[in-house]
Amino acid sequence: MPAIVIVGAQWGDEGKGKATDLLGERIDYVVKFNGGNNAGHTVVVGNEKYALHLLPSGILTPGVIPVISNGVVVDLEVLFDELTALSARGVDVSKLLVSANAHVITQYHRTLDKVTERFLGKRQIGTTGRGIGPAYADKINRVGIRIQDLFDENILRQKVEGALDQKNHLLVKVYNRRSIGVNEVVDDLLQYAERLRPLVADTALVLNKALDEGKNVLFEGGQATMLDVDHGTYPFVTSSNATSGGAATGSGIAPNRIDRVIAIAKAYTTRVGAGPFPTELFDESGEFLRSAGWEFGTTTGRPRRTGWYDAPISRYAARINGVTDFVLTKLDVLTGLDRIPVCVAYDVDGVRHDEMPVSQSDFHHAKPIYEEFQGWSEDISGARAFDDLPKAAQDYVLAVEQLSGARISVIGVGPGREEVIVRHDLVD
Repeated sequence: MPAIVIVGAQWGDEGKGKATDLLGERIDYVVKFNGGNNAGHTVVVGNEKYALHLLPSGILTPGVIPVISNGVVVDLEVLFDELTALSARGVDVSKLLVSANAHVITQYHRTLDKVTERFLGKRQIGTTGRGIGPAYADKINRVGIRIQDLFDENILRQKVEGALDQKNHLLVKVYNRRSIGVNEVVDDLLQYAERLRPLVADTALVLNKALDEGKNVLFEGGQATMLDVDHGTYPFVTSSNATSGGAATGSGIAPNRIDRVIAIAKAYTTRVGAGPFPTELFDESGEFLRSAGWEFGTTTGRPRRTGWYDAPISRYAARINGVTDFVLTKLDVLTGLDRIPVCVAYDVDGVRHDEMPVSQSDFHHAKPIYEEFQGWSEDISGARAFDDLPKAAQDYVLAVEQLSGARISVIGVGPGREEVIVRHDLVD
């Protein structure tokens, strides 16, 4: 049975957690394959709302084995705070597995993230300051700390010493901050070692065996396509591969094992942090979307930038990820609008672009070309079949589907797990 990848089709916050939860009872493993605690999922179960930052959202579904794989960077304090909080609410967290090869976010990563961002001034990227970028940089520079290093104090100390040799010069001489001691970092990390030990596994082996046995494995991407370090709006991106290809490198399964790629897109668009955003709204329409959709970051609380649906971005995401199915979320947020614009192309200095411009500069200056669709006023939260939707809402979905490059299989009509319309089965 399948390996399924879920990715965001826009700039994140599209509702991937809800899509994962929708599949949960038919899934055996849920794998977080990239990112860290810099992006959150909000999942509503009955009357309970859960905000997850580092843990895969499948941890909320009984029977599912949640996995943090090698492509993730792990803040151990956040990990155990989340586990403790969920346990206190009666959630079984005992099945969690963590890759021995995942990298660890240390206190010096968090410090460097914050001071570097402040140092950039007007050129800030919009990082969350949680140490994600510096941890990935150390991984690529081969001076990172891995989960397995916590179980050998000598190795851990050597690695921390090597990392701080350079970083303390940077902190003291460039950023005018105090140096960080090796002992304080090592002691901080070692306090988690024994709690961590029972969770650690060769997760690549576990996942490949699960697929061999016909288990359903869901790979849950953090962030989204337009934040992918290679394929997003660089440099205003995250530090990992949030696209479907990242599921293979970030978990240790082969690309040919992936059966289906599900991309999540809101019925409009949002973005957090700096960077180009062609359909961004600065008027009452933008405030309407922010208020009606409660567009504030799960992890940061920051207000999200809001804009109309951008079809060229969806087509780009479909192409880059090999999307087989879209899940269109938050259609209900558009209720009450008289007219709903959709970006179908861009104008760059008088030249029409039906696809994303190659040049980042061109994309930064792109102006949306809109087609408008009739709005609706009826409450759609009770719709459970496509025909239950008002005609205008059906027309909007069909138009967006035609423009986006893959079928829309699921439509979200409210925040609850049951508030969905399933047009096509996501596991067949």
